[in-house]
Amino acid sequence: MKIAVAMSGGVDSSAAAALLKEQGHELVGFTMQLWNQRRGVSVDENGDPLPSRCCSLDDVYDARRVAESLGFPFYVLNLEREFEESVVEPFIQSYLSGETPIPCVACNSRLKFASLDKMAISLGCEKVATGHYARVEYDEANDRYRLFRGRNHWKDQSYFLWELTQEQLSHAYFPLGEMQKEEVRDIAREANLYTAEKQESQEICFVPDGKYSEFIDRYLDHEGRSAETPAGGDIVNTAGETIGTHTGIHRYTIGQRRGLGISNEKPLYVTQIERLKNRIIVGEEDELDSLEFVAKGVNWVAFDEPAEPVRANVKVRYRHEPAPATIHALPDNRARIVFDKPQRAITPGQATIFYNEDEVVGGGWIVKN
Repeated sequence: MKIAVAMSGGVDSSAAAALLKEQGHELVGFTMQLWNQRRGVSVDENGDPLPSRCCSLDDVYDARRVAESLGFPFYVLNLEREFEESVVEPFIQSYLSGETPIPCVACNSRLKFASLDKMAISLGCEKVATGHYARVEYDEANDRYRLFRGRNHWKDQSYFLWELTQEQLSHAYFPLGEMQKEEVRDIAREANLYTAEKQESQEICFVPDGKYSEFIDRYLDHEGRSAETPAGGDIVNTAGETIGTHTGIHRYTIGQRRGLGISNEKPLYVTQIERLKNRIIVGEEDELDSLEFVAKGVNWVAFDEPAEPVRANVKVRYRHEPAPATIHALPDNRARIVFDKPQRAITPGQATIFYNEDEVVGGGWIVKN
C-alpha cells in the first residue's frame, strides 16, 4: 500500500515507519508543526524556551532524519494556527471554567487525523499510520471499523483515540498495536535510527514543564487578556464554612491534596470547583468517591447510539483501571454512567472511555459528577 506516516520525531513513530518500510509499503512522511516553543509563552522564569520532547523544532529535524535514513519523502505541515484554535484555546477555557482538560484527544481526532486524512487522500495514500499503541479491525458483517486497546495495556493509547469517526478509523493504521515497547526500540535499533534511544514525552506538548496554571497566566498575559485570569477566592468545606483562600481556580483540580495551605486534623482534598461562585470545596478522602456522572460529546465506536442501557468497563482518566458500570444514552450525544461501586476523583474536563474487554465501545467528556 501507499501509506502516509505521521512522524512525531519520537521512537514510536520512527519504528512504525521502519516496520512499514520493511514490509514493502510505499511511504510518505508527515510531521505537523503545531506549537512555536520559542514564542513568549513556553518559557521559564528567565524567558528562555522550555525544553520539549514533542512537537518542537528539534523533533521536526529528528523526523526528517528518520525519513531520509529510510529513504522516503517527507513534508512538514504548519498547523500552528489550527492547533491554537482547536486545542490550546479550548484547553485554557476549560481550566478557566474549573475543569481539568486532556487536550491530546481533541488534538488526535480534530486536528491530526483530520489534517492527515486530507493530505493522504490528495497523494493517493490508502492509510494513515501512526505510532499509537492501539488496534483497528474491520468488521465486514456489520460494515464497521472497530477500535481496540494495544496488546501492551500499560502503553495502550486507545484512551486518546475514542473520538475518531468511522471515516477516520477507516484510514487509520497502527503498526505497533500488537507490540511491546522493547520490541519497538529493537526495530529502531536494527534500522540504525537516530531516535532509537530517545526518551519519551510525558507532558502535554505545549506545556513541557507540566506547570499548567503558569502556562495559562503567561498565555493570557502574552495575548493581552490578563483580565481573564481568575482571581483568588474562598476555600470552603462541604458544610459551607470558609476555611481558607485560593489563588485562582485554574490552579486546582479534583483530588488535589497538596498546596491548599489549610491545617486540619485529617487530610483535605479538592472535591469540587465552583466557577460561578469562584470557590474551591474541600472534604475528606471518602468525599472524593462518586457513583455516577454525566458525559457529553459521546462518540459510540462499536455501534450506533444504543436504545437500551449498555454494560461496560469505564475509565475516567488515563491511568484509571476500567471499572464495571451501566451506561444510559441521553439526548444530545450525552450519557449517564453509573458505576457498580463508587470511583475516586471523577473530574470534569477529563475523557471517559467505555470498554468491552479490549474493545472501545465509545467515550465522552466528563461534565459533572
